[in-house]
Amino acid sequence: MIAIIELGHLALIIAAALSFAQALLPILSLSGKAQIARILQTSCMGLVFFSFGALVHAFISSDFSVALVAQHSHSLKPLIYKISGSWGNHEGSLLLWIVILVLFGGIFAQTSKALPARFVTLTLSVQGTVTLGFLAFSLLTSNPFERLVDPPLDGRGLNPVLQDVGLALHPPMLYLGYVGLSLAFSLAVAGLIDGRVDKAWGRWTRPWVLAAWSALTIGIALGSWWAYYELGWGGWWFWDPVENASLMPWLAATALMHSVLVVEKRGQLRSWTILLAILSFSLSLVGTFIVRSGLLTSVHSFASDPSRGVFILGILLFAIGIPLLLFAWRGPQLAQSSDAALASRDTALVVNNMILVVATAIVLIGTFYPLGLELVSGARITVGPPYFDATFNPVMALALIGMVIGPVLMWRGGSLPKARQTLIIAGISAIIVIVLSVMLITDISAAGIAGIGLLGWLAFGMAADMQRQLKFHQPTQLSKRLTTLGLPIWGVWLGHLGMAVFLAGALGDGIARSEATIRAMPGDVITLQDRQYRFEAIENNLGPNYQTVTARLALETLDGSDIAILKPEKRFYPAEGQTTTEAAIRPTLSGDDYAVLGDGDATQGYTLRLYHKPLISWIWGGAGLMAVGGIFALAGRSRRKLVS
Repeated sequence: MIAIIELGHLALIIAAALSFAQALLPILSLSGKAQIARILQTSCMGLVFFSFGALVHAFISSDFSVALVAQHSHSLKPLIYKISGSWGNHEGSLLLWIVILVLFGGIFAQTSKALPARFVTLTLSVQGTVTLGFLAFSLLTSNPFERLVDPPLDGRGLNPVLQDVGLALHPPMLYLGYVGLSLAFSLAVAGLIDGRVDKAWGRWTRPWVLAAWSALTIGIALGSWWAYYELGWGGWWFWDPVENASLMPWLAATALMHSVLVVEKRGQLRSWTILLAILSFSLSLVGTFIVRSGLLTSVHSFASDPSRGVFILGILLFAIGIPLLLFAWRGPQLAQSSDAALASRDTALVVNNMILVVATAIVLIGTFYPLGLELVSGARITVGPPYFDATFNPVMALALIGMVIGPVLMWRGGSLPKARQTLIIAGISAIIVIVLSVMLITDISAAGIAGIGLLGWLAFGMAADMQRQLKFHQPTQLSKRLTTLGLPIWGVWLGHLGMAVFLAGALGDGIARSEATIRAMPGDVITLQDRQYRFEAIENNLGPNYQTVTARLALETLDGSDIAILKPEKRFYPAEGQTTTEAAIRPTLSGDDYAVLGDGDATQGYTLRLYHKPLISWIWGGAGLMAVGGIFALAGRSRRKLVS
């Protein structure tokens, strides 16, 4: 009897063969190519789904005859982490990447029946070529179904820092964003080959960009949230190279999301939008190369052997090189002069694109310069927050300013009614909040003042724009206006509101955060601003597959009134032989109380790191609102009939 694991491996091989046929389809002399492409894509999707299901089954059943299961699972591990362990490694996460790749292709195959047949065939052919590259990568260098001749009785277990719900959700959501951009890439290359990049192409492409951007936003936010509460570092973003690897395609996709809107509405920026679609997915591949090449070691990365890095580099060069050559040949034919005035929404979106591209370049340089320098000279340097604070933040400040200006301008030229009033309100509000911040906050930096001013500009500018369109002062017609305004406009507002909420959280944590690191014994009391921590005891406990040393901290007001009990702990995982730090967090809308237990013993005391982090949860709330805004815009578009 053939084991399910062999069937899963066979399914992956057959899927590669179907992808190869799909890639060659445009050059074959066959009738009904579009329908054949749909069948091939759907069949490939089913086979890859089965293959991934076989791998998950092996993890759930603790089949230690599979090398991947033996290396990354354990019989005592909770079920949810057995499942997430299937993608908590290089081979499994690559297979998850392929699952999402064929999923997007399959959805397009089933929803593109109103599109021209030749265009559908070309798009699915490009998607099949990308799928073939990653299936070959998996089968030739990263086989998830490799067997062991002498399987162990138990596995080594999953990396303890990955045994967390946040990390169970983070990779799938991040990959939905990364891989979702592959379809925008395929649509762009198909448009170049077919010579059809017009308003209809913009309508076909924008939903996929919105879906990928929303998923990528959620995925990045989940990763940030996980690092905040799981790693015990006390922060939410560290400019780690792998964090940057996810930020770069997000910035490019944000530019693409706005650029494709210009194509859809005005038929302008066609050549530029095609280039952005290619670069956005290319940056996703760059992130994959960083994580899997072994170039760096990070808590996020799968440091692998160089052969894998060479293979993914080959995919990267192929996926970037050929489309860019095609763009150099066909792109100039798409260029056209603009008839938009300087003061127009068209121009505002072009400026928005330029700003986001510059921001992407800044992150790209900051990420790869240390690697390039080490490769050339052997010198090791670190590019961290000082570089990004001095370069990235000012550029993004310009983008925030434009978020108020762009929506009140008209297409081609002119301003919407009462636009001047909206901008005046935003400007005056920014000045007022700057003055108040200087008066009320001591020792505030110039960057903090600028950030608060930007927040005032963005928040009150949005409020003024909503008032202009909804007219809250006329409640009798408000309900009608609320229902007739359209989901895309609500999507814009929610997306921009999410950025304002995110900025408020980042400023709150950056300006008003307080912290203390102290060596303490049970019975000590540590004061931090307007509260105190009473170190009550050290406890030893057992978890499902770990042992803990837990500090019991009573959080109190200065007069001794109880607020909460915090229990930061150190966890030891015997199967893996590793120790992790688990922060204790009391989250509230006004801010988090955050405690971390460091090293120590009963004779010398224990190291405690204590933080109060105002508004920090607004960071993830803001990211969630941005993603919901993208979903609203996508849902609003789904109501419209798709026409070719």
